[in-house]
Amino acid sequence: MHPRSTALRGTSVAALTALALTACGGSGVHGTPGADGLRDPYFPKLGNGGYDVAHYDLTLGYDPDAHRLTGTAEVTARATQDLSAFNLDLKGLDVKSVSVEGKDASFHRDGQELTIRPPDDLDQGETFRTTVRYSGDPETITDPDDSEEGWLRTKEGALALGEPTGSMAWFPSDNHPSDKASYDIRLTVPKGLKAISNGELTRESTKNGRTTFAWHSAEPMASYLATVAIGPYEVKKSTTKSGIPVLTAVEPSEAKDSAKALGRIPEIMEWQELNFGPYPFSSTGAIVAREGDAGYALETQTRPTFPGAPDTGLVVHELAHQWFGNSVTPKSWQDMWLNEGFATYAEWLWEEDHDGDSVQETFDQIYVGDYYEDKEDNDAIWAFPPAKPPSAANISDSPVYERGGMVIHKIRQAVGDETFYDIVQGWTKEHRHGNADTEDFTRYVEKHAGGDAAREKVRAIWGPWLYGDGKPERP
Repeated sequence: MHPRSTALRGTSVAALTALALTACGGSGVHGTPGADGLRDPYFPKLGNGGYDVAHYDLTLGYDPDAHRLTGTAEVTARATQDLSAFNLDLKGLDVKSVSVEGKDASFHRDGQELTIRPPDDLDQGETFRTTVRYSGDPETITDPDDSEEGWLRTKEGALALGEPTGSMAWFPSDNHPSDKASYDIRLTVPKGLKAISNGELTRESTKNGRTTFAWHSAEPMASYLATVAIGPYEVKKSTTKSGIPVLTAVEPSEAKDSAKALGRIPEIMEWQELNFGPYPFSSTGAIVAREGDAGYALETQTRPTFPGAPDTGLVVHELAHQWFGNSVTPKSWQDMWLNEGFATYAEWLWEEDHDGDSVQETFDQIYVGDYYEDKEDNDAIWAFPPAKPPSAANISDSPVYERGGMVIHKIRQAVGDETFYDIVQGWTKEHRHGNADTEDFTRYVEKHAGGDAAREKVRAIWGPWLYGDGKPERP
């Protein structure tokens, strides 16, 4: 084998690009390229190494008729190593220019990887600002499970949803849940349309037939939870009893059918704070798009998105995610059950506390196969263990949801109600605005189970219920 080929075998795209750029004139290089992926178990190319993002400042304009997006993304980050080059995730769209700390930077595109070579190496610990100017027709991305995300065209505008990979269809980012940041998102759209996003609306102004909406999210947010909804939305504002602002944006055709469930948001929030601890964000609400604009609801931060009018149970589920998934965010997509198991359990708890089936009755229905009308759906719950989905196509399957919720209930059975709620509220407090994985959770539960006997009971749960194949023995 040719010696040069041997030297380059297995070298990442980012490293090859940096080598090429250095050969073209870069001198005095002391850093190395950041990784062009974080090797997530299911999405190995998502995310990037070598830096940690602190803030995204996005200035976007969208023309629905031309389906054209223009954007300027300012990404403020801290280098976690000496960097000669680094990557951002961006799929499609045309990059016009890139600068780092105000100086023009070389860049290279390869699939979803935007590799950037700053004019000067970045030192470990250095905070730097990268500006990317881009435009084009934003893409709709098809997930491994065949659902659609990314930038979804609607009748009058668009809807941007990001779980698990779709955010890279509309802005460049470190697109992995392990790197959370604050956001400012400014959207300019034709007059008469609304542009809704996460956090709080800080400015709305109209000029030359176009309206700009500026949104601010101070608390850390994973890229997959950022959203944009553009359309003729009806916006209503209120507050919860504890003073949290509530903003709902509803597509007019869905307003009547949505009114009852959305009207219960303050009540749901009060109930969830009682059970899960203080609300982790500075505002809440909902976006209700037209039915068919998306194929699923999503827990977009502070403002869950629903494709059509939701029922109360679905609102409970998506708002519970603000604690489980949005504030306490998984370290990788393998830990998805920590999001969905808790949110599913929240639905069961709501039913229990509001004259519906007890959680134990729901648990028993699932175990004996009476939860769904279809036997195939009941059998699917046992297809794989919640903590070990077999592939990226399975991270949103029923074992992650229902069997994940059953794991939570087994913990409650093992430790009793008082200790259980202490564990839940302690967990959301200890990892507030952070990241955690399954091992962090099991370790936390064992530590706070309340004595050796209870600790042994919860340890006995992990094997058959969380990691084991097949249906566990009758509880």
